[in-house]
Amino acid sequence: MTINAIHPTFTAPSWTLLCDFDGTISFKDVTDTLLDAFGMPGWQRLERQWEEGEIGSRACMAGQIALLDASRGELNECLSLLTIDPGFAEFAAYARQRKVPLRIVSDGLDYAIDFILQANGISGIPVIANSLRQVSERRWALDFPYHNARCLKGSGVCKCGVAKAVAPDKFLMIGDGRSDFCVSQVADHVFAKGSLVAECQRMGVPFSALRDFSEAPALLDRLLQQREMVYLAPVEQLIIRGMCDQPS
Repeated sequence: MTINAIHPTFTAPSWTLLCDFDGTISFKDVTDTLLDAFGMPGWQRLERQWEEGEIGSRACMAGQIALLDASRGELNECLSLLTIDPGFAEFAAYARQRKVPLRIVSDGLDYAIDFILQANGISGIPVIANSLRQVSERRWALDFPYHNARCLKGSGVCKCGVAKAVAPDKFLMIGDGRSDFCVSQVADHVFAKGSLVAECQRMGVPFSALRDFSEAPALLDRLLQQREMVYLAPVEQLIIRGMCDQPS
């Protein structure tokens, strides 16, 4: 019996990459760095209330940003000193090469993220974050275009809601800490840094530990290959089994 070539038409679901910024791409938390440098008294109390679960991150950050006392020039000078994982740019380029959409999803400050990315020669990555707004020469406010009133964590950016809106099929969450705990429970896979590693283990979600972004291209490639095998193999097996069941 002659077996002709088989060309299954089944297509594996596409992936979307969502990546946290503070502590994941950047080495330091950007908002905390600005508050350490320019925060007026009271921001630490808000931080403790958030850590103890008395307020959500939206209320915490709104109050803290209102306590910033800095000019735009001073803010930019401070931001220019912050560094990012040197492997992130290569990973972003690799994701683009593999045609996997990448978005930065952060409960941080859009202005700061854009500034730091541009300072590192990185462009073209959509940023979903809280909106920093200058209200006077030295005062600032925060707007929340991605807030979800039903967010259980009271976050400024509801990462679960964002994932539902921008990831039509499957999504990979890349993160490092508390703001990524909730969304990691609904992610199809997680690249975890920092305290997110132990949380993924506790929750039993599928994850890969990520020390730095130099490891991320290989991890992404392995994940994409695994998913192709998972979704294509059953189709091929059904076709081959059907042929083998035919009488000779």
